[in-house]
Amino acid sequence: MPARSRANSLALAVLICLQEKPMHPYEVASTLRVRHKHESVRLNYGSLYSVVDSLRRRGLIAELETEREGRLPERTVFELTDAGRIEAHDWLAELLCAPRKEYPAFEAALSFLPALPPEEAVSLLRERADRLQFELAQAKAIRELAAERGLPKLLFVEAEYATALKQTELRYAQTLAADIESGELEGLRWWRELHAGEPQRRAQRAALSSERKASSARKRASAGTGRRRTTHH
Repeated sequence: MPARSRANSLALAVLICLQEKPMHPYEVASTLRVRHKHESVRLNYGSLYSVVDSLRRRGLIAELETEREGRLPERTVFELTDAGRIEAHDWLAELLCAPRKEYPAFEAALSFLPALPPEEAVSLLRERADRLQFELAQAKAIRELAAERGLPKLLFVEAEYATALKQTELRYAQTLAADIESGELEGLRWWRELHAGEPQRRAQRAALSSERKASSARKRASAGTGRRRTTHH
């Protein structure tokens, strides 16, 4: 598989599953869910079957057999080819060793932060911090449960990584909110001036919206009266 086709991590997940043993797509999906890999890889059945077909056409997997259980539809079992085994190794190695530019939604939001009034930004950042704290508490409970069951850390290192990212994000959101609130953030004066007339503009937008709704209501009432008169005649 050429490097340009390495954008979809679900394809890598399929290859890794088939390294263990031949499977049909439904079993691949079930395996990923049981192991909570859907927390790290976006999984839906429509995309999965498209990915499987793409891997088959590229010669990375091949049909092994077709099986049927009871009245269930036939299911095609796939196996990994030699080329697929090489691709799985090279792809995973590349992801581990080479940082890749990603586009997190929070980073995008921060890049447009001045579009919101500073006070609203502080409130939203604190709300995000509260949610992150809740998610971190959940993650801690899950780790403790895994430890009680004797699961080795190797099996959930991705969850540990996600927790580390959330902890960093929490600290950043709290620090940024505090810097805005205290006035320590550089550029804050310009930011406040940018939104100096925001309350008046909000009031104007609200009044305009109310007027539009009232106008629409009058038009609907007028149209209804016209229809009743036509029916009466």
